Amino acid sequence: MEKQAYIPQGVQKFITKDPTTKAVKECRLELQDRTENIIIVSKDNQRNMIPVTEFRQFSEQQPAFRVLKPWWDVFTDYLSVAMLMIGVFGCTLQVMQDKIICLPKRVQPSQNHSSVSNASQAVAGTTPLPPPKPSPTNPATVEMKGLKTDLDLQQYSFINQMCYERALHWYAKYFPYLVLIHTLVFMLCSNFWFKFPGSSSKIEHFISILGKCFDSPWTTRALSEVSGEDSEEKDNRKNNMSRSNTIQSGPEGSLVNSQSLKSIPEKFVVDKSTAGALDKKEGEQAKALFEKVKKFRLHVEEGDILYAMYVRQTVLKVIKFLIIIAYNSALVSRVQFTVDCNVDIQDMTGYKNFSCNHTMAHLFSKLSFCYLCFVSIYGLTCLYTLYWLFYRSLREYSFEYVRQETGIDDIPDVKNDFAFMLHMIDQYDPLYSKRFAVFLSEVSENKLKQLNLNNEWTPDKLRQKLQTNAHNRLELPLIMLSGLPDTVFEITELQSLKLEIIKNVMIPATIAQLDNLQELSLHQCSVKIHSAALSFLKENLKVLSVKFDDMRELPLWMYGLRNLEELYLVGSLSHDISRNVTLESLRDLKSLKILSIKSNVSKIPQAVVDVSSHLQKMCIHNDGTKLVMLNNLKKMTNLTELELVHCDLERIPHAVFSLLSLQELDLKENNLKSIEEIVSFQHLRKLTVLKLWHNSITYIPEHIKKLTSLERLSFSHNKIEVLPSHLFLCNKIRYLELSYNDIRFIPPEIGVLQSLQYFSITCNKVESLPDELYFCKKLKTLKIGKNSLSVLSPKIGNLLVLSYLDVKGNHFEILPPELGDCRALKRAGLVVEDALFETLPSDVREQMKTE
Repeated sequence: MEKQAYIPQGVQKFITKDPTTKAVKECRLELQDRTENIIIVSKDNQRNMIPVTEFRQFSEQQPAFRVLKPWWDVFTDYLSVAMLMIGVFGCTLQVMQDKIICLPKRVQPSQNHSSVSNASQAVAGTTPLPPPKPSPTNPATVEMKGLKTDLDLQQYSFINQMCYERALHWYAKYFPYLVLIHTLVFMLCSNFWFKFPGSSSKIEHFISILGKCFDSPWTTRALSEVSGEDSEEKDNRKNNMSRSNTIQSGPEGSLVNSQSLKSIPEKFVVDKSTAGALDKKEGEQAKALFEKVKKFRLHVEEGDILYAMYVRQTVLKVIKFLIIIAYNSALVSRVQFTVDCNVDIQDMTGYKNFSCNHTMAHLFSKLSFCYLCFVSIYGLTCLYTLYWLFYRSLREYSFEYVRQETGIDDIPDVKNDFAFMLHMIDQYDPLYSKRFAVFLSEVSENKLKQLNLNNEWTPDKLRQKLQTNAHNRLELPLIMLSGLPDTVFEITELQSLKLEIIKNVMIPATIAQLDNLQELSLHQCSVKIHSAALSFLKENLKVLSVKFDDMRELPLWMYGLRNLEELYLVGSLSHDISRNVTLESLRDLKSLKILSIKSNVSKIPQAVVDVSSHLQKMCIHNDGTKLVMLNNLKKMTNLTELELVHCDLERIPHAVFSLLSLQELDLKENNLKSIEEIVSFQHLRKLTVLKLWHNSITYIPEHIKKLTSLERLSFSHNKIEVLPSHLFLCNKIRYLELSYNDIRFIPPEIGVLQSLQYFSITCNKVESLPDELYFCKKLKTLKIGKNSLSVLSPKIGNLLVLSYLDVKGNHFEILPPELGDCRALKRAGLVVEDALFETLPSDVREQMKTE
């Protein structure tokens, strides 16, 4: 069965009434084939059309990026979709439907239908066909009326294409394509900062951190703790913090800042009842987030590429909006339904003037007005965006409202791209900034570290680290921790707390639980202290040791410890330390008895003189810096012990001879060569210990015999060659250290020292020992190693209480069996070569090996 093809009315007039004619059949077959081809092409075009979803890539971004899209960006995105649909719809109509239909115009007007038909056919040079008649075989054929032409289908297609290209205005032809291109440009501009490498990397990193901070259990806990406090507690906390912000010190009532106590919450110690709410893994994740936020802030605050990129793309959209409005408003009237076409194709078609119908002109006109409305709204929104960008200071962001709402006062303000992204986040949801601010707070970070510390360092674990220190106190050493665990204050038996290389140490009020605490050591630690804790330390702390790298690390609160008895300072001080304001406060340490300064001072600080009335021991270790102007020593009349170590002294200071209460003097590691001034020590009746070791002394003057009160004397590590016999007139000497010199002979007068308990001549050039040495019946330690001795006298057996003997490094061939008479001497106390030890009788060896 033949397919019935649709024949346009303008073409039917060429078909005769007799359907059996050969011409009619050929014409119908040709029209049928062309119509089928048109349908097939239309279907193929429909299949090949680009769906709207394919344009999604121009505006697609990661779903998480939506938090950086304020309401105007979301609104313009929807407008872009609407404009895109207009463009796609117009392009689809352009492809699927006829663009223009044209008919030739008559040159001369006619009076009736017949004359028009005849004239038109005369022009064409053809004989008009008689109208078709109805026949039995073709009952549907009716007589056609209207103007007749002799143009075939191909000529009509040719005329349509020529008039479309020559007569139709370019705006009417390309309107849907322009809409499509402009909309795509808008989409690209709106999302370009999400795609540009320099900005997208920062955005992705920020979104990643923001999401983790928003979902972190620590954020929820920190905010819930703040919101859980009622207003009365907040007011009380603020009042207490303001009162503890300053600490009174000095007799004049001067106020000294206690290192930002305002930023330290009074309830800094983490409540153990809620400690289980955050497990160890979550705590470590939150700790890592704090580090990421710090590094990201340093990186992003360096520039403003995000702000500049967003401003530029907004300005570009505004410019494009103005251009679109300008030319579309002027050209929208060019979209007309009827178009006159004058093309010189008479040789091919027989006609020159045509009247054309733009089939989509009416629809395109409506779409263009609709498009202009959308673009206008889009442009006004972009103008509002520009106003927002330039009216507000977007390169600075203040967390003032967050600080007021949460009570976390140390949240810092940010700038540049960091600030701009937070402003954008606020347009989406201000809760993001509030939760993110928790990870910018140092107080919040310290609380988290405190919680992690409490989970890691349990009381049982801390008790395993307890040990006894040099002062015979039970000490807990903590080294290189992130803070001070609160569990420390549960060890009530603790007497000494030693903290080394710990940053941000916070001593809370709970330190009052340590009733037995008397000693505190702070080595390279930055310490803040609560007012209640300071009150406790003022009453209980006896010993404080501070090791620092900078003067600013000295805790200001230490000058208010009125019951402090011992103060040890180790660190670099200014050469003109006497002018230092902070050390002037030493006068408030009314109970101070021992002061040790290991630094690089050039003179004794005046502040030390102010405490001289009760100071009993002073040690200055000067690391080679020359100490001058020692006249202030004369004022320390109650000083009993004095150490001037490594102070580059060339002579014994004369001010020392005025210290009538002095009992011990140590001048180690100086540059002493002559000690003739030693005669002045005879006025120091209480002097019992004199240490002149590690110097360059070449001889001992005979005036030393006048120091009859000496009990301990050290000349080791000097250059002494001759040992004078007058030395042994100091018959109270119990400890005599002469090692590491150039001594060759020991005078027999050494036997006078009946109280001698310790004698050392190690590393000298002694060839023999006098027998009188063995008259010192109380001798317990004898060091004669590394000399030139060849024989050890059997009289060594007279030293019945001898417990330590060093003979190693000599030229002995045999040890005397009389060593067995030294019942207190054991193998551990005998320093000798193994081969030489085997020369002793077996019973003596067994006696020494038994405990």
